[in-house]
Amino acid sequence: MASSLFTNSVMATRGCRDEVYVAAVPLTAAKGPSQLLMSAVYSLNLWDLQHFMVIIKPFSPPPNFQAIVFDFQPKDPENIYTAVEVLSGRAVSGTVLVRNLTKLPRKKCWFVGSSKLDNTVDLAMKFNEDWETDLRVGVHDCRDYTNGLVEHLTGKKHVLEDLRISGRAS
Repeated sequence: MASSLFTNSVMATRGCRDEVYVAAVPLTAAKGPSQLLMSAVYSLNLWDLQHFMVIIKPFSPPPNFQAIVFDFQPKDPENIYTAVEVLSGRAVSGTVLVRNLTKLPRKKCWFVGSSKLDNTVDLAMKFNEDWETDLRVGVHDCRDYTNGLVEHLTGKKHVLEDLRISGRAS
């Protein structure tokens, strides 16, 4: 009886909906010194120098994976010419990637809410169809994508700013 009450309490808290997370990873750079530099910067936990993505953890995940990650990045992030264009503030061709994860990241991954509706992955795919893929850092980049997709799925606005301000993202 007590375990039944606990289960019902957990279900009421998180609901029977898919969970939505935001994760941060190092920016991708060309192999060699620039890649080492990006990894070092990431380890310093500088908020603006991270790549953000959205992870959906289905309420009932299939047996072969636990979650699905959605992110927006340059089509060729390791190309030196792409890096030059990005650093100069010009738009580059971007792409939205969707991949399966076997498990959630243990670091720099934050639960930001549950989906508003049951068909979370379908909603994310529809969002991706409408997403403009010209990428321009600071104007239309992974942060805008993450904020937009989280709002579309959960109704929460400016989730990255909320994470940074609240200190949860430290």
